[in-house]
Amino acid sequence: MLTARQHAATAGQVTSHAAAANFDTLPDSAFIREAQLVQSPKRPDTPAPLPFSAPTLWRKVKAGTFPAPVKLSERVTAWNVGAVRAWIASHCATQQTGTQAKSREGEQ
Repeated sequence: MLTARQHAATAGQVTSHAAAANFDTLPDSAFIREAQLVQSPKRPDTPAPLPFSAPTLWRKVKAGTFPAPVKLSERVTAWNVGAVRAWIASHCATQQTGTQAKSREGEQ
């Protein structure tokens, strides 16, 4: 008999804990839901790729500073993993550039 996690994996679905833990192994074409994407005070031990809360995620989406989600059905909204990875990469590059610029200013 399959456990719930094994059943979800064999059905082509990924449980929330497994999706967050395996974010790096998901294909760019995959989708990830909010609960798997951000930290939750209800699940402090569950890892998430983004270090901020759901309200912050939605503020960033509304401001246009984070990729918009895709409506997969009437009640399912998710983000494209490739778009999230691209945002993370650009955000890290921007942060790194800012840090390098500040260190150069300190040298002068």
